[in-house]
Amino acid sequence: MEVVTTYILTFPNDVQEKLSKIRAIIHKIAPEAVESFSYGMPAYKLNKKPLVYFAGYKNHIGLYATPSGQAHFKQELAGYKQGKASIQFPLTEEPPYNLIAQIVAYKKNEIVSK
Repeated sequence: MEVVTTYILTFPNDVQEKLSKIRAIIHKIAPEAVESFSYGMPAYKLNKKPLVYFAGYKNHIGLYATPSGQAHFKQELAGYKQGKASIQFPLTEEPPYNLIAQIVAYKKNEIVSK
């Protein structure tokens, strides 16, 4: 979706690379997910249900996997700042791409199995 590409291009090159990798992970794991732009960030829905959202900020990348995706990986995410349904990955380090892939796969399975 062009609006997501445009959004990613508003960030510095190193952040663009990280956001693009997260986007590619989502597309690889859930190619059937519908990409849109919601709440000011890239959003993905599967079977009309929220899969994940992500966003870039000044000091971090936020991943929004709704409470169930976050709760399931509570132990793995313990080292990251979190909100009710958000995880913050500091820009000073590489995001945990394998963990992000696991979260997306978990959320996909959760939606598909309902």
